[in-house]
Amino acid sequence: MKRTAGIHHISTIVGHPQENVDFYASILGLRLVKKTINFDDPGTYHLYLGNNKGEPGTIITFFPWANAYQGRIGSGQVGVTSYAIPLGTMNFWEERLAKFNISTEKITRFGETYLAFKDIHGLNLELVETENGEINDFSFGDITPEVSIKGFGGAILLSSQPEKTGETLVDTLGFEKVAEEGEFIRYQSYGDIGNTIDIKQTASPRGQMGVGTVHHIAFRAKDNQEHFEWQQHVANHGLHVTEVKDRNYFNAIYFKEHGEILFEIATDPPEFAHDESEKTMGETLKLSNQYEVYRGRLEKKLIPIEIRDLDN
Repeated sequence: MKRTAGIHHISTIVGHPQENVDFYASILGLRLVKKTINFDDPGTYHLYLGNNKGEPGTIITFFPWANAYQGRIGSGQVGVTSYAIPLGTMNFWEERLAKFNISTEKITRFGETYLAFKDIHGLNLELVETENGEINDFSFGDITPEVSIKGFGGAILLSSQPEKTGETLVDTLGFEKVAEEGEFIRYQSYGDIGNTIDIKQTASPRGQMGVGTVHHIAFRAKDNQEHFEWQQHVANHGLHVTEVKDRNYFNAIYFKEHGEILFEIATDPPEFAHDESEKTMGETLKLSNQYEVYRGRLEKKLIPIEIRDLDN
């Protein structure tokens, strides 16, 4: 039986790139660890934000299209992305979000308290206190490592066939079904962060891809050899899986599970410091060899962005 450690990254569609980095870097205090382009649409960014080292299990990625149409969150998508924060920091985050006029709501699920809110473009987010995971050694503005977001806590999936999606998590990805409560079933992997998936059992209207929605959720493979094994393993479970795609910072395979959610399995290596130093990650636009010849043209087309300290 193969088992993933949990979430590798979550990729989303958002609006204006400066609004995006203002929210996630300046307000939430995530580090921009890679600024590159969307290989399928090279005139737009692909931005990666996570913990100080850009480690798997902490990375949220963005395809930002200014003036694009708004999507609709629904079945066939990740409905909510949960972030893990250190114990005793909920009040800090509630006050910080209020400072930036972000409405929040406290909800309880499986005995845990979540601080729920939306980002600037409509994505559903939560913060949950946990002792799991390492402290994120990153400071920005008023955010210090003592309160900094550690990485993913987990996600809520909205499936058109919740039972089938649960079967895929257990039988294919190696999650364990651990609890049921109300309209949710909880599954866990063995990792320290990004290890919790809740599937909503009640039906949701079909989602529509666009700004404010999650494009796909990726799960972890420890190396390239295991990645090839995952490809065969997924196919053996009757799911159509893609060829291996080189994403420069990891290799990826994709498949749609029976509940219509796009799943990816991504390798932990080589991570984000292989084409620039860990200290300078995210400072300059990084391009693969095939696009480097077009750098001047791309830099003129891409909307300029900067990481701004909004606390001062």
